Amino acid sequence: MATARMCVLLVVVVVSAASAGDDDRKHKPSTEAVRLFTDEELRRYDGSAEGHPIYMAVKGVVFDVTKGKEFYGHGAPYNALAGKDATRAVAKMSLDPADLTSDPSGLTEEQLEALDAVFEETYKRKYPIVGYTASRVLSDGGGPNAAFRPEDQPHFRTKDEF
Repeated sequence: MATARMCVLLVVVVVSAASAGDDDRKHKPSTEAVRLFTDEELRRYDGSAEGHPIYMAVKGVVFDVTKGKEFYGHGAPYNALAGKDATRAVAKMSLDPADLTSDPSGLTEEQLEALDAVFEETYKRKYPIVGYTASRVLSDGGGPNAAFRPEDQPHFRTKDEF
């Protein structure tokens, strides 16, 4: 019986110690499951409906940018980025409609570095992650994207999501 209590105590201590290390993260894990957004679903969160959340995606990661509605809300300077995966536009610092896409092909090394910096220092730091775009997780045929690894995704905790 004493051995069983010792094992339970050890498990509690190990779990508590593992949880204590989580406090260093910029964002706490969401208590809700991560959502998968199609392009059509993401467009519903473009800031046009007052009182509804505003979402945008960068690198296939969907952020809730509602607290920045003065930037992303209806009529705001960066509203063109809302409701879509604007990876290319963010990399190029562009609001050109042709750049409002998730396609990073043809970007220069400098643009890719700028994209990574803005992704890490602006979006991941300031805004909660609410999901991923379907194109990031699924292949064109609708099956799993072999390149998508949940454990490599920001704030994606495999044990919480699957």
